Parts: sequence; C-alpha cells; structure tokens
Amino acid sequence: MKILLLGSRGQVGWELRRSLAPLGDVLSLERGSTLACGDLTQPRALVEGLQKYRPDVVVNAAAYTAVDQAESDADLAHVINASAPAALAQMCQALGALFVHYSTDYVFDGAGDAPWTESSVPAPLNVYGQSKWAGEQAIVASGCNHLIFRTSWVYAARGGNFAKTMLRLAKERETLRVIDDQFGAPTGADLIADVTSHAIKAVKAEPKKQGLYHLAASGVTTWHGYAVHVIERARSQRLELDWRVKQIEAVDSAAFITAATRPLNSRLDTQRLQQAFGLSLPPWQAGVDRMLDEIND
Repeated sequence: MKILLLGSRGQVGWELRRSLAPLGDVLSLERGSTLACGDLTQPRALVEGLQKYRPDVVVNAAAYTAVDQAESDADLAHVINASAPAALAQMCQALGALFVHYSTDYVFDGAGDAPWTESSVPAPLNVYGQSKWAGEQAIVASGCNHLIFRTSWVYAARGGNFAKTMLRLAKERETLRVIDDQFGAPTGADLIADVTSHAIKAVKAEPKKQGLYHLAASGVTTWHGYAVHVIERARSQRLELDWRVKQIEAVDSAAFITAATRPLNSRLDTQRLQQAFGLSLPPWQAGVDRMLDEIND
C-alpha cells in the first residue's frame, strides 16, 4: 500500500509516521519536498504530487489551527482547511484513493450538554470552525472514499500543549485561573494515530465503513479539571521540584477575552466509531498520565 502523509511534523502527523509504517510505504510531503510541494497554501502543487505518486491512501494531518488568528486571517484559514482538502479529495476520487482527514469539535456551537453525534447539525462559532466544516463538506461532495475524524483537545508529548503550560505556570505562580465551563475530553495524538491506522486497514478491506466518525478519549472534564489532574499527578511524581502553586481557581470563559468564541460543549459521542471498528477508547486520564510519564522522565 502506498500512503502519502501531509503534515508529518505536527503532533498527529508525527505519531502517524509511526502508526502508518506497518501498513505500507509512507511518503511524507512537506514544504520543500523534492517530489512535490507539501504546502497546503498551494492546492495545485498538492494535486501534482498526487498525480506523480499515485497513492492508495492520502492522510491529511496538516491544518490551519491558530484559532484566534484565523479571525483576522480568514482567507488563509479557508485555503488550508477547505480549498486544499477539496483539491486533494477530488484527486483521490480520480485516482480511486482513500482520503483521510481530521476535523474538530469546533464545527459545533457548543449548545447544551449532550455529546455531539455524527448526525448533529454543525453551526460553528468562529472562522476556524467554519473553515473546517467547509473542508468536510467539500470532501463529501467530491465523492471520494474518505475517513473524516472529528476530534477534540488534542495534545502530545512532543511540542507545546496545555498540560506543559500548566506545569510551567505551577512553578511560577501561587494562583492559577483556569476555565471551568468548557467541557470535552483531552485526546492524545498517539491515540488518534493508532485509531487511524486501524480504520484505514478496516476500510481497505470493507469500503462500506468509510465516512465520518467522532474520535476522542472517553470521559469528560473541563480545562480546570484537566489542569488539576495534570498538576496533582506531576506533583506526586516530582516532589523535589519547587511547586509554587497553592490555588487553581475555576473561572468562566468570560474571564478571558479571546478573538474567537469557543464552544462550551465539546463532548463527542464516539459510539459509531467504536462499533464500526471494534474499538474501546481509553479514559482521557490514561493518555494524559502516559504523556506526563514521558515528559517527566
């Protein structure tokens, strides 16, 4: 199987390089690639790359993810998150290749407290969510065989993330103020990559399993609950460090002014994914603890 991977330097892409390897030959396209441009701001060059390589599977782990910046950079966000996936999907349709793409809980408006299902109607609150929703629609409209995974609160041991920020601040400040009215599930890039590999193999054997799926760790928390868990576990592991934090204050989203409005309810119902592929998704705490073990070694 020939697999073309875009965005291999990102958190999910880095893990995909590992998880996809047993499936076949993986070619990573990035900016400056000798084969073709791996830059999603250049959709035509991406298409040329597909035409030359003629992959069996295209995995797009690249995206415009600067949520607040997207509010003032809407054109670029839509090129990367909508126009480029549309061009890739159209070429996958022509080649008969499977297209794998990642979307987000931000396609929803965050109303209520019930987990969002794949049949829930998107109503994004910000430019980032709008661009990702447009990308989803373009992929489906292309008619190509596809896997679209909506996920949430992604983290990895590699690169920056919320947990690392909390650990740094816990050594610098006595009081932290963390949002406690946004609900979701922290989801590890390693889990996303492993499920992706499993699903690709299943869809190649049984094409009717292609489609849209919600992919997130099980359970639910808030950013405040996430922070408390991270700091308490890190403290127990590294008693010798100078932990200055004494209070982790729970606050509403209104306490922080941001350019983009965030959804309050980012719960994702993953039953369709688990049933289709025979999976059991671990609790969010398990993945976070594993990440903490890795960065604290």
